[in-house]
Amino acid sequence: MEQQRIEKDRRHAELEDDFEKHRNETTNLINGHTENITMLESIKMNLTSKIHGHEQTIHQKRDVEDHHASSKEQIQELLEQKQALQAELENATDYILELEEKVYKANKTSLELLKQLKDAEVEIETLKQYIIDLKQRIAVYIPVKEDSTDKKLAEFINNYPERSKLKIMFMRETEGVYQFGTKRVAVKVEKDNIKIRVGGGYLSIDEFLDQYTPVELEKLERKDPLRRFSEKVAIQKTIVNAGVRESSPVRTNSPGRGSSPNMRSKQAV
Repeated sequence: MEQQRIEKDRRHAELEDDFEKHRNETTNLINGHTENITMLESIKMNLTSKIHGHEQTIHQKRDVEDHHASSKEQIQELLEQKQALQAELENATDYILELEEKVYKANKTSLELLKQLKDAEVEIETLKQYIIDLKQRIAVYIPVKEDSTDKKLAEFINNYPERSKLKIMFMRETEGVYQFGTKRVAVKVEKDNIKIRVGGGYLSIDEFLDQYTPVELEKLERKDPLRRFSEKVAIQKTIVNAGVRESSPVRTNSPGRGSSPNMRSKQAV
């Protein structure tokens, strides 16, 4: 019995040793696996971090690709705009060339017109001088050279714009005294204006002509037709001969009046 008990204890001890050995091995194995798990978890975390990094890189890449695609579209639009601008620039260049040609022609035309204008100005001056000379030649009233009042009257009559209204002759008797139709009037020059004495005052020559020409014409119409014809002939002769006379024609004797060597007949037509 004792032998069995010893054998049993020995067997029990061996079992305990095996159990302890297996437990230690198992513990070491578990510890090894735990370390492996820890390491794997660490690796997993690293890989997860890398995956997140790669995902971010992928997102960034997609963003870059999208931006690149957008940039390509913008570049294409810019290229199209550039081509359009180049076409507009070419058109503008052609237009500018046309304008330059037009400006050149316009300048050339302006120079020609300026030359023609200068020639015309010279011609106008020549014509003005010719008109002045012509006026001097066809003057219908030739003044007495020493009489300033007579000169002023001649200037008024010869430059009157509507000579057809001057139908009554001024006939100089003496300095400042004239016969106008049937009226004997005194004439003076005051401040470069011709004044004619009527009654107790003076009228300007325009006022005098407007007021007394119709009256004198009416008186003339009442005269003998043959005398009117003779006076018209005398007027025409005075106009024809005015350009070659140096002084006023001598007034003809009127019935009932004496002649005077100082009396000069003046005519306005």
